[in-house]
Amino acid sequence: MKALVLSAGRGERLMPLTETLPKPLVEVGGRPLIHYPLKLLAHSGVREVAINVHHLAASVRSALGSGEALGVRITYAPEEKLLGTGGPLVGLRDFFGRETFAILNCDTIIDLDLRALAEFHRRAGALATMVLRETATPEAYSRIEIDAGARVRRMRLLKRRAPLEIANYEAPAESANGAALEPYMYCGAMLCEPTLFAVMPALALPFSLMGDLFAPLLARGAALFAQVHRGWFRTVDDLRSLEALRAEFARTPPRLPFL
Repeated sequence: MKALVLSAGRGERLMPLTETLPKPLVEVGGRPLIHYPLKLLAHSGVREVAINVHHLAASVRSALGSGEALGVRITYAPEEKLLGTGGPLVGLRDFFGRETFAILNCDTIIDLDLRALAEFHRRAGALATMVLRETATPEAYSRIEIDAGARVRRMRLLKRRAPLEIANYEAPAESANGAALEPYMYCGAMLCEPTLFAVMPALALPFSLMGDLFAPLLARGAALFAQVHRGWFRTVDDLRSLEALRAEFARTPPRLPFL
């Protein structure tokens, strides 16, 4: 298995901190944010990792180098212009080859059992398997709705917070059978099959992983599944969440099996 860690964004909600420091290198718990997904991948046996870079890319390269110190081999995917969350896949098709691959966000810390996720993904025969979680504030995030068999049936994607704008996408009606659906939040981690490239619609760059790629595939009946994560999860959305997470690590650091 190989992986992509999405790392090219400007981190605008962390300004002014990210004016001079790229978001992947913002520290939490005494280490850069991006160390957490990279260490998780290495712990899970994933050695080949691509990292897309744009904002302050030289700083990211300088800090991570070849990745050897973290147990991985990094392939950098520079972006002259931001390609969105889905666009980096286009240039990495040959990198992934014929292997199942993971996509992780650089700003998410999660005690994910990647091997168990891979087994679930294989047994489900999924094109993609998303990691989801419950949230006390569903209105603040996009909602991924799944049936009792963990198949994704509906996406309610948050396009804009103010004024509120949500785009709804559903699997074909004949495949849902009136099943009751449970809504969850996407955790910033998923597995994909290389056959994704064969069914990927023609998209102009930049494009969104969820809104432009997986939502249309869902509407066409693609086998999208999900695993609900019940363990430890934190993400850095803005300065307030960053400071809260730093305080939490200082007070009661989590036990993360990959560290």
